[in-house]
Amino acid sequence: MTDLPLDQVRTLLAVVDEGTFDAAAAALHVTPSAISQRVKALEQRTGRVLLLRTKPVRPTESGEVLVRLARQVARLERDAYAELGLSGAGEPTRISVAVNADSLATWFLRVLTRVPEELRLYFELRREDEDHTAALLREGVVMAAVTSSPDPVPGCSVRSLGRMRYLLVAAPDFAARHLGGPLEQVLPDLPVVAFDRRDDFQDGFVRRLTRGRSSASALRHYVPTSEGFVEAVAAGLGWGLVPEAQADPLLRTGRLVGFAPGRTVDVPLYWQQWKLDSPALAQVAETVTATAGEALLA
Repeated sequence: MTDLPLDQVRTLLAVVDEGTFDAAAAALHVTPSAISQRVKALEQRTGRVLLLRTKPVRPTESGEVLVRLARQVARLERDAYAELGLSGAGEPTRISVAVNADSLATWFLRVLTRVPEELRLYFELRREDEDHTAALLREGVVMAAVTSSPDPVPGCSVRSLGRMRYLLVAAPDFAARHLGGPLEQVLPDLPVVAFDRRDDFQDGFVRRLTRGRSSASALRHYVPTSEGFVEAVAAGLGWGLVPEAQADPLLRTGRLVGFAPGRTVDVPLYWQQWKLDSPALAQVAETVTATAGEALLA
């Protein structure tokens, strides 16, 4: 196969970002017919279907590879312009990162304040569960992610950040009413707080506790923010696994109680990013690693 024409690859990215062929045409100042012809030519060149013609359009697995390539090329072009001092080099640079909600609530925002201002970076954060952030890397939606997977996404590097510790906690009244018996017997039937319908964290703990015999109760409350999750547990809606950094202040004031001394859950976190020789991305990675080293367990 010959080289991939960059104008066709950029057109594919525009269609994915804009959602329709017409919108991509407006963004690139060409006709919708020209957009369609470029995409078809790229599909013929690669021998693969690259887009699902839905509304909005979505890339296929092969299309995701080229979307990621287009974003990486754009990143390298901006870095090259900056080094050469060419027009547009002073424009702010976007850094897109997928981050889990608990990291956002406890330590990751400090990263944004520690990146040197002279780099002129602005961040686009995508909140996603740490078990699913790697998917956004594979799709080319973000250039870096805080993830629970040590296995690098193709085209990405990975480094360990540390472990986030979670404590089993509940409101004092809830614990007094429900948590008098052996944990493996009472916990599976108690009301529980979960982040959303994909959240398997509490269920996984109960399965390990009961050696696979049970998962958490069907009586559960879904609270899809990290801060709201903690408040729901403190309000007595159910028990939950809460990051130690968020639980400690409420434990000290008595709004929460720990009900399983010695039973903690540590979630290893990793930083994955595109393998690019990008000064901006390298500086962000160093800042993330240093900040995580202060906030997480080794």
